[in-house]
Amino acid sequence: MIKGMGGAMDLVAGVKKIIVVMEHVSKNGDPKFIPECTLPLTGKNVVDMIITDLAVFQRPDHDSPFKLIELAPGVTAEDVRQKTTAHYVE
Repeated sequence: MIKGMGGAMDLVAGVKKIIVVMEHVSKNGDPKFIPECTLPLTGKNVVDMIITDLAVFQRPDHDSPFKLIELAPGVTAEDVRQKTTAHYVE
């Protein structure tokens, strides 16, 4: 499944903002925005914004939790809570 480290490490080193775009849940329906990454890391604690098909999360700095800032049309905050295991604030 995972081939190993590539050029992505160079992409997160020294840049001003990292935005992750992903689907909110896996094909099985499991949350993908989870408390701790279970795959090899490209960079630790570098993500500033996460955009999924359900919502947008952002944080002002890497010491702060992510904040839910926008919902996709037709999606409720409760929908996001049920499909997210990571800590975030509303």
